Amino acid sequence: MDEIIPDFTHETLALGRGAIRVVGVDEVGRGPLAGPVTACAVLLDAKRIPDGLRDSKVLTREKREDLYLRIIDVAEVSVAHASVEEIDSLNILRASHLAMERAVAGLKADHALIDGNMIPRGLGCDGTAIIGGDGLCLSIAAASIVAKVTRDRIMVDLAQQHPGYGWEANAGYPTKAHLEALQNLGVTPWHRRSFKPVHNILYQELSVSS
Repeated sequence: MDEIIPDFTHETLALGRGAIRVVGVDEVGRGPLAGPVTACAVLLDAKRIPDGLRDSKVLTREKREDLYLRIIDVAEVSVAHASVEEIDSLNILRASHLAMERAVAGLKADHALIDGNMIPRGLGCDGTAIIGGDGLCLSIAAASIVAKVTRDRIMVDLAQQHPGYGWEANAGYPTKAHLEALQNLGVTPWHRRSFKPVHNILYQELSVSS
């Protein structure tokens, strides 16, 4: 099957409808048990689009790092987060939308192309939801790369503070090694207490101590 390569069609359509600052938006980190959820908005210059932009999930780490630097060099970029506390108090969907809203606000966009099937309610500008947008739309692909690289770096830093959970490799996702470390080492302040594996361990500890 031929590879689907993202293009500038959605941006061109929005610009043709009168938008001036059209950004692509993506988030990373809904599934992990630990760490923030990270969103990015990218405003590409149509004349300076880096070659090789793809959905971050299909790129190697080395290719993502290379493209990250090239995107930062030629585009307007805004990165934002929702904290573990916000994830636990709001729920992961609303927290990921909050991170997106913050990222978009950083670029004063008037139209946002959002990866997924929902437009965050506090976006502050017009928006278009694009299912599979990180594989179809160049601006969203760029946003997916910057968000992924940024969050991976955060988790590497946190892994140095809390060794043993493998965050430098698993980015907080529930791998076998991470789940075993949760059982053996316990819950850190960076774990999402509303997520079932973490909640269950806390409940076990509560039951044992009571």
